[in-house]
Amino acid sequence: GDAIGSLIALGLSLDALDKNVTLCNESPIPAVYRFLPSVGRVRRRLPPEAAYDVVVVLDCGDLQRVGRSVSIITRAQVLINIDHHTTNSYFGDFQLIDTSACATAEIVYRLIRKMALPIDREIATSLYTGIFTDTGSFRFSNTNQAAFAICAEMIGRGADPYQIAQ
Repeated sequence: GDAIGSLIALGLSLDALDKNVTLCNESPIPAVYRFLPSVGRVRRRLPPEAAYDVVVVLDCGDLQRVGRSVSIITRAQVLINIDHHTTNSYFGDFQLIDTSACATAEIVYRLIRKMALPIDREIATSLYTGIFTDTGSFRFSNTNQAAFAICAEMIGRGADPYQIAQ
């Protein structure tokens, strides 16, 4: 939920900047997350000839975990690594790693805020889902004050906690 929610939230935010965004996750989207907005945009494979100026890898502690797309991703001019895992190998040209964050979605939220981008219902739903799932429905030890504050704000922006919990 964190990887997919973060992917969609950041992708939709970059859309607002008129960027040409490709969303990719090699694993199939589990049925439980198919309610997420724009989930149909997530590709499982990148074309072998694909070329990207910038690639952002989210919620992935090691570059090899991206799967078969690693050779395409590493051809990008700039590779950005955003994650919260203590095991992150600090790959890429730029790293935004915060091991105190409850989820990568928390880091993505802060990035969206820093860029002064709007957070609509779709982005709010995606961010809430990322935090909700990575904190084990707010039960795990990584549940922090930011998790509750961000999720409260996301509810105010249209995220439906009942729908997400279901």
